[in-house]
Amino acid sequence: MIRRGMLIIFSLLALNTYAQNGKKKQVEKTNFRVQIFQKSVDTEIELAEPDPEFKNRIPISAIVRDSSTVALKDLPRARKIDSIWKQELTNSDLFETMHKSVLEQDYSEVVYTELPTDTLKARLKNLNARTPFNIEYNPSLESVIKSYLKRNKHAMERLMALSDYYFPLFEQELDRYDIPLEIKYLAIVESALNPRARSRVGATGLWQFMFPTGKMFDLDVSSYVDERMDPVKSTEAAAQYLASLYKTFGDWDLVLASYNSGPGNVAKAIRRSGGSVDYWDLRRYLPRETAGYVPAFLATLYLFEYAEEHNFQPNRPDVAYFETDTIRVKEMLSFDHISKITGVDKNMLQFLNPSYKLDVIPFVKDENYTLRLPRPSTGAFVSNEAAIYEYVASDLEKEKENLPQYVKTEERIRYRVRSGDYLGRIAEKYGVGVSEIRKWNNLRSNNLRIGQYLTVFPRKPVVAQQSEEAETRNSNNPKVYKVKNGDSLWSISKKFPGVTVQNLRSWNDMNSNTLRPGMTLKISKG
Repeated sequence: MIRRGMLIIFSLLALNTYAQNGKKKQVEKTNFRVQIFQKSVDTEIELAEPDPEFKNRIPISAIVRDSSTVALKDLPRARKIDSIWKQELTNSDLFETMHKSVLEQDYSEVVYTELPTDTLKARLKNLNARTPFNIEYNPSLESVIKSYLKRNKHAMERLMALSDYYFPLFEQELDRYDIPLEIKYLAIVESALNPRARSRVGATGLWQFMFPTGKMFDLDVSSYVDERMDPVKSTEAAAQYLASLYKTFGDWDLVLASYNSGPGNVAKAIRRSGGSVDYWDLRRYLPRETAGYVPAFLATLYLFEYAEEHNFQPNRPDVAYFETDTIRVKEMLSFDHISKITGVDKNMLQFLNPSYKLDVIPFVKDENYTLRLPRPSTGAFVSNEAAIYEYVASDLEKEKENLPQYVKTEERIRYRVRSGDYLGRIAEKYGVGVSEIRKWNNLRSNNLRIGQYLTVFPRKPVVAQQSEEAETRNSNNPKVYKVKNGDSLWSISKKFPGVTVQNLRSWNDMNSNTLRPGMTLKISKG
C-alpha cells in the first residue's frame, strides 16, 4: 500500500543507526523485510519484534516524499569502498602515461643498483620456463624493466591496486578460451586498466578495440552505450580475438604484436625479415609502437610477478570483482538516482558501469542492459525494486526531453572542415580511423583546407557532445568550460574528444580533482 503523502522505506539496521534528539517514538510491529509506514516529520519509527534474518541484511534507507524527493543514509560498506578506492578508480591519467612510455621508450642503459643484471637474468629464465612467452634476457628489456622500477613505481602500485579488481574477471575469461593467464597483463599495456580509455585513433576500452574490430565481436555502440567499455563483454571479445590470432600464428609473442599492430603488419615483418618468426628478429620491421609494446608487456609481467621482491606496496581493494553483482534493468535509470537510492557514490557507479556514456542506463526491448553494484547494495536494490522504479519514473519523465534518442550511429554525414581541424581530431570525434576518412574521400594526404566537406560514416554518437561544444564555441572564450553542479574532471573530459583528466589538471595547474560549481576550466592547451 503506497500513499502519495510522506512515505518511508525502512529497515532495522538503518533504524538502529538512526537517532535524532527530540523525536517522538512511533512503534510499528512488523516481520516484513521491507515495510512502508506513514509518519510525521517529528516522529522516529521503531520496529518491534523484527524478523531475525532481516537484522543481518544491509538495507536501503530512503524517505520518499510525494514520489519525487529522496533523502538517504549512506551504506557503511559502500562508503568504506569509496573512501579507499575513489582516488584510484576515478583517476584516468595512467593511460596517457603508459601510452607515452610505450611510444617514447628510451632503451639506453638505466642505472638501478637494487636489481643486478645477474639477478634479473635468473628471474627472466624462471619466467621463461613457466610461461609460453619467449622471455630471454636482452639489454633492451633490462632497460625497460629498470626504467619502470626507477621512474614508474608509484604508477605500478596504482595499477596493482586496480588489478585486484579486474584480474579475476580476466582470468575467468582467458581460462574459458584456453589462453595463458599472463595475457591479463596485456590490458595494463593497452589501457592502464582504464575502461573508458580512448586512444588518438579511436581505440576504446580496457582492451582498446577499434570500432570495426569491436563490431566483429558484437560490441555495439549507441547513443547511450559503448560496449567496448564494458569490462565483461570486452574481455570476452578480447579472449575470442586472441584465440583466433593464436590459430593464425601459433606463437604468443606474435599474437601480442599482431593484437597491437594488426596481423597484416606482422605478416609484412615476417616477409621483410626473410621468414623469421622470432619476435626479437622481427622487431625492427614492426611499427614503432609495436616495437615498444612487447617489451612493455614483458616488463609489466616481470614487475607484477616479482612485486614482493621489489617492495611494491599497493593499496589493496576492499572489494573485488566477485563481490559485485548485476541487476537487469526494467526501466531507464540514471546514475544520480541510483546513487541517491543505494548510497553508492556516483564515481563508484561510473567505475562499475563504464559502458554507459551519459551516466544513464537505457531500457530497450531485446537489449540486456544491467546495473553492477557492490553485492550488499544489489540485494537491497532488488528488495525495493518496485518502489525504486516508481520513484525514478516520475523524475526521469521531466528529464527525457534533454536526453538523446537511442540510436546506433552508422549513417553517413557531411562534415565541413573548420579552422584548427585535422584528420586525427575528426577521426577521434566520430570514432573512426584516419585511414578510413582518407579512403571515403579519396584523400592522398592528411592535408585539409578550411571549408572542405568530408564524408564520414560515424561510429560514435556525438549528440551529447554537440551541445557542450556549441556552448563553448559561443562563449567569449572558446577554450574554457564553466563547472556545473555534479561535474567531475572525468565527466567533463568525456564531453570533449581527446581531452583527458590529466590534461585538465595540467592545463589548470590543479593538485587535486576537487571542483566547485562556477569555477572556470581551460579545456584546451594554451
